Order: sequence, then structure tokens, then C-alpha cells
Amino acid sequence: MMKYIKSKKINVKDDSLAGITVSLAMIPEVVAFAFVAQISPIVALFGAFVIGIVSAVFGGRPGLISGAAGAVAVIFVNMIQEGHAKGLLFDTPVENMGYFYLLAAVVLMGIIQVLAGVFKLGKLVRLIPHSVMMGFVNGLAVVIFIAQLGMFKENKKDVFGQNMRKTESKELVYKVADNEVQDLVSSAAIFSIKGNSIINNGTNQEVFVRSDTQVFDAKTKKVVYNIENDGFYSIKDSGVVKSTLQGTKLYTMIGLVLLTMLIIWLLPKLTTKVPAALTAILIVTFISIFGGLESINVGDFIRDGGGAGLNGFDEISKKMNLAELWSNLPFNLDTLKFIAPYAFLAASVGLIETLMTMNLVDELTDSRGDGNKECVAQGAGNMLSGLFGGTGGCGMIGQTVININAGGRGRLSGVMMAVTLLIFILFADKYIEQVPIAALVGVMFMMVIDTFAWSSFRIMNKIPKSDAIVLIIVSAVTVIFDLAIAVFVGVIISALVFAWENAKKIRARKRFKKDGTKVYEIWGPLFFGSITAFNEKFDVKNDPSNIEIDFVESRISDHSAIEAIFILVEKYQKAGKKVTLKHLSEDCKILLYKASPIFADVIEEAVDDPRYHLAANPEDFPKPLSEYRF
Repeated sequence: MMKYIKSKKINVKDDSLAGITVSLAMIPEVVAFAFVAQISPIVALFGAFVIGIVSAVFGGRPGLISGAAGAVAVIFVNMIQEGHAKGLLFDTPVENMGYFYLLAAVVLMGIIQVLAGVFKLGKLVRLIPHSVMMGFVNGLAVVIFIAQLGMFKENKKDVFGQNMRKTESKELVYKVADNEVQDLVSSAAIFSIKGNSIINNGTNQEVFVRSDTQVFDAKTKKVVYNIENDGFYSIKDSGVVKSTLQGTKLYTMIGLVLLTMLIIWLLPKLTTKVPAALTAILIVTFISIFGGLESINVGDFIRDGGGAGLNGFDEISKKMNLAELWSNLPFNLDTLKFIAPYAFLAASVGLIETLMTMNLVDELTDSRGDGNKECVAQGAGNMLSGLFGGTGGCGMIGQTVININAGGRGRLSGVMMAVTLLIFILFADKYIEQVPIAALVGVMFMMVIDTFAWSSFRIMNKIPKSDAIVLIIVSAVTVIFDLAIAVFVGVIISALVFAWENAKKIRARKRFKKDGTKVYEIWGPLFFGSITAFNEKFDVKNDPSNIEIDFVESRISDHSAIEAIFILVEKYQKAGKKVTLKHLSEDCKILLYKASPIFADVIEEAVDDPRYHLAANPEDFPKPLSEYRF
């Protein structure tokens, strides 16, 4: 790192201010996804710090911002819920067991990503077509925009002043008749309903509280049943109930968002010496504080979501005791089987989002990053985060775009982002929590405008229809499902279209030599897609006794091509006819010689054979060509 700084390849001011701006923009997203994953905000913020600083220092793409991303957090939601349930079934029940499974899954996720980098799988990102990249960017911009609309809502409160939970009824647990709660089998009255109180008939103590269609445990104040006309039902928790902001809160929110966007748009026209996003956040924060505006700020947002609150130092200090932190996790095969699918999926999604973000930064900065190095850094960051009690993460395209637009180009911007997050967790929470959410939403809206590839509308009629369809499909799948699925779908469709188009390009010109030999001159790639068309070019039954197949304008690309040629040669030989294969490149000859000894007598060696290497890597065949002949 010091060597990098001494090389003077970074702008300290721009990188530092960009990093601070990004850290502020990251807080609401990280906290929001912590609530989605049902983990403490401190866990997510601490994970963002660890992953962010490791990837910034050791990653393969300076300027790329990494943190506790929602794409990864969502994958672990079901695992955490199932983990909580498994913990209660232990001989010694463990509460919140899903959290400890999460840590193990994050560590395993990091190991998988490190291995991906070691085996140089990061270069596979080069196979992603530009149409997929544009669809990914557009879809993600829409996803980020929709996510910001959620900031215009607030949590409803239940009878205890807590966030109201949306619950769905499942199985019938108790019957209700004449204000009595009865056992299903014996119909014996267990509880009595008196107003909103539900009394235990045996102890005459209040055990539940009724509110609308929900029943709360009187001690824990959690929803335990849904109540309907005929009984109490077990429940499935579907999250917090939200309502759209109304009145002054809504108008204030909209006004501050628009003011933030106006400052970000106007300031660069006046001066570029200060980052527009950070300046806008500071101005809007001061207006909100000193103007006494009724605006939701970062502190309200975190506290309203529940979790560990802002006691960051105490939380992190506890997590540094690794023996205590990991003592609850059973280290056995069952644990590995439980976490492995989630860890593999999270590792895949994390790497895809990171490498796609890296590609975007490459385009924005006109430079090239090292995908394999980034895989290793992301994996190491996740391993350390999980080891010390943080959640998993990956490259974050929204925050990365904000960083690049704010002038962040070097590793210092990522380091500053992570350090600022840590300072917030440990010391500066009282200051950061006063930042209005509206200011951060405004920054994200401007980032959406900058991220969306508006040129895609202009070029839609100018690019091949297949690419236009891929662009639209990838955008839609990113919004509806997930960006990793969208990339896979886009690459698969692009590959199939490419294979189909090339399959139609196989040609065979037929001519006769003076001695009566029939020559087939093959044009186009010979692979699995073009085999059918290739076979249709030949007339084994009516061809003369001597046949030449000239591959000077063709390449043998895969096993299907080898098998097709083998079957064709066999057909001619069974018909008592001589077939000769000409003008094969050296690598194509090697493939055929290795496949069957039949080719030793039908391939003609000539000085004018092509010398290109396409179907195989010549380094894979260290022996001379003659040694492959049978």
C-alpha cells in the first residue's frame, strides 16, 4: 500500500472525499439489507468495513467499492430462518442460531471465492457480451431506483409501539367459541378472552394480548398467532408492515430529495474542486437540522429497524472473542451440508456482481482490472468478515458509480470508505445519524440517472435483433429475479444465438479433378451446431471412388466435429471408396490422430497446411505431431 501511495498514482483529495461520500451513501443500503436478512445492522456495517478495506487494499480493481451487498444478504435469509429453528431443537437450545450458521457460510463463501481466483476463473467474465452488460446495468439501475422508493414509506406500529409484523395464517392450533380458547381434541377451555387480554384459566394470569387479527405473547411482545372467527392459527412472518409517508413528512422528503439532486446537477457547472454528492449531503443536513424540518434521518432509520442499535464498540469487542463467538456452532458434516448450498450460491452471485462491476469501472476509467486478483481479495475479505462476526458481501455497483463520479479512482477511496464506516460504528454515530435519509436518496437517484445506459434506446434499432432481445431480457430478469440469474440467462441466450448463426455458415463447394476425384471444399466452423448441415453436403452412395475433403477454410472445433468426420470416413470406407482429408491445421490433426487410428491413413500432410491454432492449445500437446500418429 505504501509503495502504491509513493508512486503518486492517486489523488489524495479526490479519493478521500469520494470515499467519505460513498460511506454515507452505503449506510442506508447496508442497514436496509441487514433488516431483510434479519441480522443486526452492526453486523452488516462491520462486514462492510472488513470486506471494503481488504478488497480496496488487495483487490484487482482500484476504485471498486465492496461491502455488505443486498444481492448476497438475500440469499442467506432462508438459511438464517432455518438455522434459528434448528438451534431450538438442540439438546441445549441456542437462540439466534441462524446467525452462527451465517458466519460459517460466509467463511465458506470466502474460501470458494479464493479458490475461484487461484484457479483463474475470473477471466470467464470476458465471455459476457456487451448486450448482457448493458442489460445488467439498466436492470440494476431500475432495481436501485425501486429500492429507493421504499424510503418513502414508514413502519406501522403495533399495540406495543413496535414495528408491526405482517403474518399469514397456517395451521389451526386452538378453537375459539364463546370467548373461550379451546383444545382441538378435548375442546377443554384453556384460555379466556377478556377484551384484548387472553387469560390462562389455570393461573388466572394474562398470557396473550389481542390486537386486531394478531395475538401477542404478553412477555416477549412478539406475534405468536393469528386469530380468526374459528380459532388461533400458527403464523408465517412476512416482514414489517409499511405505509406510505403522508402530509408534512412526505412533502419534506420530496423537497429535500429534489434539493439534493439539484445541487449535484448544478455544482459541477460552477466548480469541480469539491465533490458534488458530499456537498449536497452536507447542505441538506444543515438545512434539515437548523431548519427544524420533520425529516427521517439515518438514526431514525436504524433504530426503527430494530437490531443492535448504535452500540458499535461493545458489539465489535464481543465479536473479537473468537472462542466465545464460535462456541455455539456444531462443527460436523450436518453443518457443512446445511451451509454449503447457500455458501456456493452466495459466492457465485458475489463474484458475478463484483466482476460485472469491475467491467463497468474498466469502461468508465478506460483501464483494465485483474479479475482473478479481485476474486481472491473478495474471498479473503469475506473469510475475515465471517471469522470476526460480520456478514458477507461483494462489489456494489451503485456505490462504485458514486465513487467514480465523485473522482475516486485509486485504492485510497475504498480504504477511506471503510475507515469512515468504522469511525461511524465506533465514534461518530451521533453525527452521522443526523444525516437525512432524503439526502442519501437524492444521491442514489442521481446515481441511477448516471448508471442507466440511455444510449440503449438510441441503438436498439441499430444493433442485431438478437442483441436487442438479450438486452431487454437481461434487464427484465435483473429486476424480476436476480442479477446473477440475469447474467447466466443473457450469456446462455447469446451463446445459443452465436452457435445458431455460425451453424448456418457451413458451406461445401463441390468440383471434380481431371482424374475423376470429387473434391469437397469446406467453408465455415465445424462444431456441434453445424454437424447436421455438414453431413447433408455429402452423397456417399453416388460419389466416385476417390474423395477429397479440403478443410482449408474450416476448423474442427469440438468432439461432435471429430465424431462427424469419423462416421463420414467410415461410411466411405465401407462403400469401398477412398477418402482423403486435406489442409488440416496441426492442432486439428492432433485432435483427429488422438481420436482414432483410422485417421492416420486418410489425412494428407502438406507444406501448405494452415498454421493457425484455434481448436486446441498447442501447449497442451508438447510431443511432436508424428508421435500422435498410430
